[in-house]
Amino acid sequence: MNEKLLQYLWNFKVFTHFNFSDLKGNPIEILDFGKWNSDSGPDFLMAKIKINNIILAGNIELHVRSSDWIFHQHSKDPNYDNIILHVVFQNDADIDELSKKNIPTLELKDHIDESIFSKYEKLLKESRFIACEDVFNPNIIPVYFFEESLLKKLEEKSSELEKDLEIHKNNYEAVLFHALAYAFGLKVNAHLFKQIAESIDFTAFNKIRQNKIQLEALLFGISGWLEKPEDEQMKIWKREFDFLKAKFNLSELIIRPKFLRLRPPNFPTIRLSQLADLYYQHQNLFSKIINSKNSDELISIFQSVKASEYWDNHFNFGKISGVDQPKVLTRDFIELIILNSILPLKYSYHKYQNEEIADEILEFYKKISAEKNSIINGWKNTGLSIKNALQTQSLIYHYKNYCTPKNCLNCSIGFKILKDNNHV
Repeated sequence: MNEKLLQYLWNFKVFTHFNFSDLKGNPIEILDFGKWNSDSGPDFLMAKIKINNIILAGNIELHVRSSDWIFHQHSKDPNYDNIILHVVFQNDADIDELSKKNIPTLELKDHIDESIFSKYEKLLKESRFIACEDVFNPNIIPVYFFEESLLKKLEEKSSELEKDLEIHKNNYEAVLFHALAYAFGLKVNAHLFKQIAESIDFTAFNKIRQNKIQLEALLFGISGWLEKPEDEQMKIWKREFDFLKAKFNLSELIIRPKFLRLRPPNFPTIRLSQLADLYYQHQNLFSKIINSKNSDELISIFQSVKASEYWDNHFNFGKISGVDQPKVLTRDFIELIILNSILPLKYSYHKYQNEEIADEILEFYKKISAEKNSIINGWKNTGLSIKNALQTQSLIYHYKNYCTPKNCLNCSIGFKILKDNNHV
């Protein structure tokens, strides 16, 4: 038993019976178990109990042992002045201070099914994909957190975007550029691509977006790839970068993307060229994205994007490849960009003006294909049927925030397993 589990059992009222009484044998009726407090202070706020025909309103503090009241030094803390009940798993010491104030103590040891302890311990010790993998059956324990988890993720992303907006003086187009750069960088180069984008004054970037060579030159130059030109095209890019550097008074900062562990189609050379082409093709990119009505409209924005002709037979500078074909964006990559950058930005942009935006964004996710990665494969192995990106985005979020840290007590699946005698 630990305090977190005890709080969980109290919050969800997981007891074998509710014939509560204090240490003196006085019956206690819990009229309101209180609101679980995640901040400092008593564990449950605004509770109500009835004892000796008197109704008391105030806060409740929980401890594994009654002596924890002393060890935690609550006597000196004014936040605990309004305690109406001390709830403990085991009473191992009389607390004189509480007795003098007529604050009752409730011992829960005989009100809790001991099998819960072994269930919880087993969940925490498991080292499989998810702790409950052996007992989770989606046909018996339905998953209801899809929309809730995705909305949590969108809110978190929205908070990040709002911080960027504050830094960049509410310039949504600049923040979109940063978000797209992050998405084009994939896992290996996401942060580096974003740094490259943030190192560029978007006003300057916007002024040259009708010139694809200059867009590429700017991105390639900041990446440090044009220092020693190896062919004629590189010399052109270097000449343009030197011009832009002088014109816009660019810093000497060099941010070098990584090639290690990347398949050639995902090389940063290809992805930055494609990012340049996206802005070259769509001069009003932000408005197209914000005003799109469905996922098909969003996908159509990216379908014609490709790296410049130089990259048809190159993956890196100065090295001709045996593969000669246009480097276009695949459907999977387009959907990844939409999921990771476009939809969070649309949600953030509209959420204060459109009360229905949450439902509308969820519909976008439902129309996009389910993602393919190791986390989703792990969920599929549990027997869960996965049909769209709303589910995959939610499951990835849930896995990272609940399963990986083994936060089973705050998971609806974990709650069902702990409460149901047929599991674990």
